[in-house]
Amino acid sequence: MPLLRPISPRDPHEPGRVATALELLFDLVSVIAIAAAAAGLHHAISADHIAEGIIRFAIAFFAIWWAWMNYTWYASAYDNGDALLRLFTMTIMAGALGMAAGIGFLFEALDVTLVVLGYVLMRVGMVALWLRASLHDKDRRQTCLRYAAGIAMVQIYWLIMLLLRPASHAFYFVFIIGMAAELLVPVWAEKQQATPWHRHHMIERYGLLNIIVLGEALLAASHALHSAAGEHFHIALVHIALSALVVTFALWWLYFSDEEHLESSELPRALTWGYGHILIYASGAAVGAGFAILVDIIDEHAKVPLIVGDYAVAIPVALYLFGLWFVRDRFCFRGSARHVLPVFAVLVLLVPMTPLALEGIAATLVLCVIVRRLMAAREPSRQSQVGEH
Repeated sequence: MPLLRPISPRDPHEPGRVATALELLFDLVSVIAIAAAAAGLHHAISADHIAEGIIRFAIAFFAIWWAWMNYTWYASAYDNGDALLRLFTMTIMAGALGMAAGIGFLFEALDVTLVVLGYVLMRVGMVALWLRASLHDKDRRQTCLRYAAGIAMVQIYWLIMLLLRPASHAFYFVFIIGMAAELLVPVWAEKQQATPWHRHHMIERYGLLNIIVLGEALLAASHALHSAAGEHFHIALVHIALSALVVTFALWWLYFSDEEHLESSELPRALTWGYGHILIYASGAAVGAGFAILVDIIDEHAKVPLIVGDYAVAIPVALYLFGLWFVRDRFCFRGSARHVLPVFAVLVLLVPMTPLALEGIAATLVLCVIVRRLMAAREPSRQSQVGEH
């Protein structure tokens, strides 16, 4: 491994391209930050601070997801595996750990100091990577410079926000402006000339992060069983654990289906798929928080009724299904299979109003997996139709 290598653009059609060990290490710090955000949501809703908890979870999760996503797309296009790339990446990971450490303060008192400083460190590392790429990729120099300049300007905005420390309502408004600016940087930069990201590599990377967020529900299942094994056994805790397992398996099954997630490298389609995944990721992590809330309710450690816990699971599950439809199914199918996920998203929202409650949500998801598979088998996907012609 040399200290320095030229940053040649990666071949977007390179066969056998898979995630590197460095990318998997980068995902590891994302696990910590996602777990901190899910825990903050769980405790906020259990304490009956529902609206406040949801808003702060959205803020924390956007920062985690956006920093992860930007690095992932860069690495797909310019990862050359040299020592300098590793050092820059480790600097970015240090920022991610700082951000994760600050999420608790964000939920407790809207103190974003550590979150912003950790996030800015991550983004400054990305500025350095894009500037380095601009020195080597002459054909896309303007694209790389646009990324570097756009990211840098938004980080100045975040630091000014940190210095001014606006009050809560003003803070949310300021945050939305900064979030919009972050989202616009890739749109502006890629219009100059698209970076050579690898489609199958990105599909794999996004799938790996989805596995991470679904792990929050498995963690809640383990917590439920641990509580059930304590001094005050309650059969409902076993039901929660089993339901969490079934829901996790069903959500995994629906995501990793036979249909290809991203069938085109065109910029509008890539942006829809890439940006739309935040709904899948955030709701996947929130499902785990919902199960943890139910454990608190059964253990009498929560200030909210059981129906709130049931909907803390049902709402993110429905959003997960809608997110999958938004980024994949509405593009994959032409006929009735295209509507399966939205229909079942509505059904999941209705289940908590019935006696079936949590077990009904799990059963509805299993039925969704079966129905979608049968209906998909009855009609060819758009990808297969293109291949036949």
